[in-house]
Amino acid sequence: MNDFHQDDHFSLARKLQSLQLRAKLLQSIRNFFIQNNFLEIETPIRIPSPAPEEHIEAITSEDWFLQTSPELCMKRLLAAGYPRIFQISKCFRATERGDKHLPEFTMLEWYVAGFDYHQLMDQNESLICSVTQDMDITRINRKDKKINLSSPWERVTVKDAFLKYAPITLEDALDQDKFDETMVEYIEPHLGIDRPTFIYDYPAKMAALAKIKKSNPAVAERFELYIGGLELANGFSELTNANEQRQRFEEALKARAAKRWAHYAMPEKFLKIMPTMPESAGIALGIDRLMMLLADTNKIDDVVAFAPESL
Repeated sequence: MNDFHQDDHFSLARKLQSLQLRAKLLQSIRNFFIQNNFLEIETPIRIPSPAPEEHIEAITSEDWFLQTSPELCMKRLLAAGYPRIFQISKCFRATERGDKHLPEFTMLEWYVAGFDYHQLMDQNESLICSVTQDMDITRINRKDKKINLSSPWERVTVKDAFLKYAPITLEDALDQDKFDETMVEYIEPHLGIDRPTFIYDYPAKMAALAKIKKSNPAVAERFELYIGGLELANGFSELTNANEQRQRFEEALKARAAKRWAHYAMPEKFLKIMPTMPESAGIALGIDRLMMLLADTNKIDDVVAFAPESL
């Protein structure tokens, strides 16, 4: 056996404990949703067009695309009368590769009719607490810090996080187009360090498919979950206004065209069902990133059987 094959076999063999932990995680997640009366569903990976988003680029598959998220299909099921659904699926995004990113990754996504984003935060917290208890994990080690997973978790608004950690205000960051870089450099390293943190009420211009908050139109009913400075999940109260969503998609398509990214057709079938969607909330959680925390590793390659470079 040549050195390449020996190295390949060694790399796979040393992942045994991590892959056993991953299998237990997936089983525990399914058990949680089954016990909470969710229906597990599957939707197509290959689709005619993803939801147009300015910062996410899909991978083409002939004249269609590999899904960046199962979101649109799952919401069509929600509108058709499926009130509690979840899915663990493969998703794909172009130009995403690094210690925390893979072009093909595993996503957990779920939707609940009758929920808003605060109730979804509660459920997200219950899910991870339940799953880790099932796996006999009470703390996570991350960058030499022990993170306590027990409830209650921290909740902080985006505005307050900027006031606490950033050198500029949220308003100035938005005006100077420095929101993302300020988040990455000054705020994210402080989130979820002692215990998990939900950061919520994102600026309205970053609503994507989220509902705008009635009591404060400057923000969207959207949150993200961080543990150990690592972003794990993105959730929100669902927008059900088709005209508003179409306008957001059109703005995203213009931004994508300016970057010379692939053109997406307007997802008309999704827009058509939006008025029949119930008041609801949905969330996407990265399984591979959660596994990084549970396996105490800073490299996403360590928690999947095959990184793309090994194929």
